[in-house]
Amino acid sequence: MTNQNETIAAAVNTATENVKSAFAPMTDALKNIEVPEAARDFVKRAASTAKDRAGQLHTGSEKVVSAIETAAAGSVSEIAKISRNVQQALYNDAEAYFSGIEKLASAKSLSEAAQIQTDMVKSAGEVFVARAKSTTEYLSKMLSDSAKSAQDNLSKVASYAKTA
Repeated sequence: MTNQNETIAAAVNTATENVKSAFAPMTDALKNIEVPEAARDFVKRAASTAKDRAGQLHTGSEKVVSAIETAAAGSVSEIAKISRNVQQALYNDAEAYFSGIEKLASAKSLSEAAQIQTDMVKSAGEVFVARAKSTTEYLSKMLSDSAKSAQDNLSKVASYAKTA
């Protein structure tokens, strides 16, 4: 599993370097072009508003999941946990996206914007690798727990069959 994660991380780094190399001539040519302050301010305000709305949506979804979790028990709490984790991941992705837009809006040159974009792509790749690893570990644990539960139930059935 570690080798696979290292391979994915190496692929992300290679892709990042390839993107940098491919865009190097363009970014060098555009280093001195400045983005107008009014445009940067507009994008910052729009990203900030979208970020606030994403936070409100996240808060509302948390309330819905809480209501579902309270109304049911047992395996539903596990489904609610998964739902919560997915919602948290979506919220984190949205927040990172809008933060990235704010950073891009702060760029004073196109080369700086290209560097910010490259960093965002690299960060997204790292998040993907971490989530894949976490999901794999979670599924392994779930399968192990389910197998143990099934084995316990089968041994109970077998002992009941012997006594009957």
